[in-house]
Amino acid sequence: MNIRTRRAVSTAAAAALALGALAVSAGSASAAAKLPAGCKTLTIAFFGAQTGDAGNLGVNISQGAKLAVAQYNAKKPKIKVKFKAFDSQGDPAQAGALAQTVIKDPCIVGVVGPAFSGESAVADPIFNRVGLPIITPSATNPALSTNHWKIFHRAVATDAIQGTYAAKYIKTVLKGTKVAVIDDASDYGKGLADIVAAKLGKTVARESIDPKAQDFSSTVAKIKNSGATVVYYGGYYAEAGRLAKQLKDNGVNAKFVSDDGALDPGFVTAAGAAAAGAIVTAPTAPVMDIKGGPAYAAAYKKAFGQDSGTYSAEAYDCANFFLAGIKAHKTTRAALQKYVSTATFVGLTKRLKFSSTGEIEGAAIYSYVYKADGSTKGALIK
Repeated sequence: MNIRTRRAVSTAAAAALALGALAVSAGSASAAAKLPAGCKTLTIAFFGAQTGDAGNLGVNISQGAKLAVAQYNAKKPKIKVKFKAFDSQGDPAQAGALAQTVIKDPCIVGVVGPAFSGESAVADPIFNRVGLPIITPSATNPALSTNHWKIFHRAVATDAIQGTYAAKYIKTVLKGTKVAVIDDASDYGKGLADIVAAKLGKTVARESIDPKAQDFSSTVAKIKNSGATVVYYGGYYAEAGRLAKQLKDNGVNAKFVSDDGALDPGFVTAAGAAAAGAIVTAPTAPVMDIKGGPAYAAAYKKAFGQDSGTYSAEAYDCANFFLAGIKAHKTTRAALQKYVSTATFVGLTKRLKFSSTGEIEGAAIYSYVYKADGSTKGALIK
């Protein structure tokens, strides 16, 4: 589950920079801009979980994109843009049919997502077939960019980078010599855990669990018997929290380390007191530490009544990149695809410039430590 604006000299200027077009000058839209046949407005879609076990992460992401569209429309542009979320429940089995629904709407000219790697592997070939551009703010499996999908763009570092830095953190910061590596058998979780295990070179336990199970006693017993001092888990927050709790309840005091999929309040809900001291890595910077972050965070909270979450800001940037293209009169799928593939966009979280395979140029990984009150403190892993 990895563009910075300049800090303004006044609150009003900061808001304008952080919440506006963010360093892409597109000019005003022309009334003569050509829209797809039958469309009076355009639509930016979100594709990913809105419900289900990983629904919290998907909601974080969709709300970031939704905020960008709302701010765009508040400026009364000549080309109006709608926002529509498509709920995959994070399930690859549902992704194919849902992607078919998306592509049938000719007014959808860009997709923020898919949110997760497994569903991306199913949906992206369908989007590619019709030339519908996507920018994922969160699907991190490295293999996604090797499929020659022209529509593919990724706004965060891959798991190859995150896994490398997670292993480095375990070795150099935690001094872990006896590490158990566990995953949820998903494209995302297992893929990331495999990278961590390979970079560590040696593990005392290597297991996959069923994320739908409630009882992980067999895995917990193996970890306990292994004498592990660090447990790394690749997967999402709900089962990560359950595993952390069951380990603690059974007297396993190993440091618990997970990934960006566990950077969510749902982890604390599931883990309870066992969340304190847990560490997660993520290719997303602490929002309040980046230029323009406080103004964005305030707008997000005003809009949704909750704090910006994991990948909310990245989704905000992805949507704003599409919107910058629309303001530059790139109002068809083909035109917008060419625009995001070749243009440079300076957003809130980073500079978005994609390679020929759709990967972001430049990346960073952060560690987040859960405190006893459920909050996290983030720091760059160097």
